[in-house]
Amino acid sequence: MNEMISYKEAGVDIDAGNKFVENIKPIVKSTFNKNVIGGIGSFAGAYELPDGYKKPVILSTTDGVGTKLRLAIESKKLDTVGIDLVAMCVNDLICNFATPMVFLDYYATGKLDIDESLEVVKGIAQGCVQAETALIGGETAEMPGMYHGDDFDLAGFAVGVAEKDEIDRSAKIKTGDVLIALPSSGIHSNGYSLVRKVFFDKLKMKFDENFGEKTLIETLLEPTRIYVKTFKLLKPHINALAHITGGGIVENLPRVLPLGMQARVYKSNIKPLPVFEFLRKYVSEEEMYRTFNMGVGMVLVVNPLSVDTVLAQTDGYIIGEISGGEHKVLMI
Repeated sequence: MNEMISYKEAGVDIDAGNKFVENIKPIVKSTFNKNVIGGIGSFAGAYELPDGYKKPVILSTTDGVGTKLRLAIESKKLDTVGIDLVAMCVNDLICNFATPMVFLDYYATGKLDIDESLEVVKGIAQGCVQAETALIGGETAEMPGMYHGDDFDLAGFAVGVAEKDEIDRSAKIKTGDVLIALPSSGIHSNGYSLVRKVFFDKLKMKFDENFGEKTLIETLLEPTRIYVKTFKLLKPHINALAHITGGGIVENLPRVLPLGMQARVYKSNIKPLPVFEFLRKYVSEEEMYRTFNMGVGMVLVVNPLSVDTVLAQTDGYIIGEISGGEHKVLMI
């Protein structure tokens, strides 16, 4: 008679998965608002469209956190990558003037560790609270053979709502508009393959080494700043926004520019964070500006008449202006 083999013996623990779901329920519910319909555990999350939109349009984004996740896994510091996951999605949404409504996550691992997974979900929930969006669903997949050891991967999905005639921001931009930088909190979630190459392959540095006022790993895992509340506060005063991710200012800012206009950015105005000042000792200036945010997490394009209002209500500062010319960013 053949010996029966259980799913658990194959590497998947259904009971652990069920326990994990029970543990995260109060964490997930902390992100809910009056628009969430139903609870946790259905086949899909439901959310009622908010009132006040004339021609509402649904927008969606998806992203991960790249190889920043490798550092989190190796250092066992898993409480902030969930914030990164949310940030990378919702910061893109607001660039199309969409107000984030809901977020969903996908968590894939070889072996589910309930405590570690709980840390990740707590971070996701914290990011959702910062973004004022509801965590209405997710998937935790235990896949032995696909992931090994402590490895896991994350993907995030955000959905927002916008007025149809507000989505295309390029028509709002005029010559003479001012570029205002909103500072980043750190490296955010791009360029970590290069970061790891410099700090650990070349310099052989350790996670617990002092780096300014923090340890190196605390600096490198500083969570991505979420700009949703700033967007909501200043929406009437903003012509366009550009989320500065992979590709830096030079590749992301042109995505909002109309043809026949260019962005003139003064490098002397940019305030790089100490981690970028350190990296530029080992990476060329061109490569730095094409890989990292250089301390600028979001660029606002603002009418000159609104500049004082925006500066008074943010920690932003002026880095340039819009002029006529070839469709690109001119770093001066």
